[in-house]
Amino acid sequence: MEETKSEQIKSFRKDLILREELAIQRTFLANQSTFLSFLRSSMYFLVAGLSVNKLVDGEEAVIFEYLLFIISGFLLIVATINYFINHKKIKKSKVHIGDYKLKYEKVE
Repeated sequence: MEETKSEQIKSFRKDLILREELAIQRTFLANQSTFLSFLRSSMYFLVAGLSVNKLVDGEEAVIFEYLLFIISGFLLIVATINYFINHKKIKKSKVHIGDYKLKYEKVE
């Protein structure tokens, strides 16, 4: 049975909305993945800072240890800020799902 033009438009609209919804979900998961990568890097610097004191003795080791702690904290702060900024943008773009006009759709 052949679909009418209005049924085709409704089907097409649902397909576009589903694609947009899935794209938002992929973007949200990518944002979480990026945050976790930043967090992992921050923890690596923290562990490196803790290990330096055990491996090397001296004044330079303490300075290097604190430097690694500062880098770790900086990465954690940047990761958190980046996550919440992108999360807000993603939520804002979710409002626009389905907000389009088809060129061939006639307004009746």
